[in-house]
Amino acid sequence: MKVFIKPKKESLSQILKRPAFDSVALEETVSNILTNVATGGDAAVQQYTKQFDQVILAQTRVGLLEINTAINALDADLKGAIQQAQSNIEAFHSIQKEPIKEVETMPGVRCWRKSVGIQKVGLYIPGGTAPLFSTILMLGVPARLAGCKEIVLCTPPRKDGTVHPAILYTANLVGITKIFKIGGVQAIGAMAYGTETVPKVDKIFGPGNQYVTAAKQLIQRNGVAIDMPAGPSEVMVVADDTAIPAFVAADLLSQAEHGADSQVVLVTTTEAILKNVHRELTRQLNKLPRKTLASKALENSCAIVIEDRKNILEIIDEYAPEHLILSIDEAVEMAARVTNAGSVFIGNYSPESVGDYASGTNHTLPTNGFAKAYSGVSLDSFCKKITFQELTKEGMKNIGSIVELMAEAEDLIAHKRAVSIRLKTI
Repeated sequence: MKVFIKPKKESLSQILKRPAFDSVALEETVSNILTNVATGGDAAVQQYTKQFDQVILAQTRVGLLEINTAINALDADLKGAIQQAQSNIEAFHSIQKEPIKEVETMPGVRCWRKSVGIQKVGLYIPGGTAPLFSTILMLGVPARLAGCKEIVLCTPPRKDGTVHPAILYTANLVGITKIFKIGGVQAIGAMAYGTETVPKVDKIFGPGNQYVTAAKQLIQRNGVAIDMPAGPSEVMVVADDTAIPAFVAADLLSQAEHGADSQVVLVTTTEAILKNVHRELTRQLNKLPRKTLASKALENSCAIVIEDRKNILEIIDEYAPEHLILSIDEAVEMAARVTNAGSVFIGNYSPESVGDYASGTNHTLPTNGFAKAYSGVSLDSFCKKITFQELTKEGMKNIGSIVELMAEAEDLIAHKRAVSIRLKTI
């Protein structure tokens, strides 16, 4: 990790800058794949599956036999853990349902808004270096609660042409039956444009590598909605002398092991804390199965020792982390003042891992600084809001002249007449 001791305020934006990549070359490659999938359908998908996954599939849809085999093969303890996580996630997202509230803005003018589930949604579930079955819970549970009529799931096949049993078990648990063995850009293209076997959807959710992220951004330009802009995963840990160095190091590594392009940031109040955390990082890193990936991520990461505790909030809000862990004294008070973060973990016993899996909050969060303007996935992400209004004759009489005056001032005379013609009948 790069270390910065008491840096000047004006240098923070440069210090906290995310690693960059060549988006122009990336978009050209991704755009070509999307175009081929849009025109070539299933044949193009299978071609790219053979090229990128080194798998030849007779069909991409997962059948009932494979799903049942996976259910029977999965460890009972893991099934129980997944079920409990589902229950927690459902409890948290259920309370986000909005009742219909009516308001009479003027006598005789009644307005209200209703949430309606998006009809067709697509979920992308990575299955390469890590089969992210937890993401199925994070996306499938709110999709079902929102009332989405059709849920399509795409995930890459393994080298033997199968899908990880935990992915199939979890999908079945939340009621997803349209599961396809398609990964990467071709999966995004198949759901965005539809193929002979993959239904076209209205909105696509889910994390992925730089290619998947670029694909989602490109199909959004063509009218298919996505959950949010995204980049590599990241965490910021703020630690003072009340933090436990072993915990802090474990939190940093839990994010670093996602991939070489992940980024972790440590903000400390003394050099002594930094040294203790660094010692723990070295010790724990050597025991990680994904040591190589985590090591590369640490090379893109930094540690900052600040001179004044009052500057902590400025650093947090400048970086706008996907995950923020506050291992500090008076963490609750600090958390209440944070304005830019995807999800906040308060105190020494709130690791980011619990949010990734089972606390109940959603782990699909804005990265790359987008937490300054975007929220993480919630029940609302799977809904659209429709507004309604109903006027009585009294309502039209009360509001009519207001609309006439405003429409005439904008030179929209047909708008005015649509009101005037009614006022003449009252």
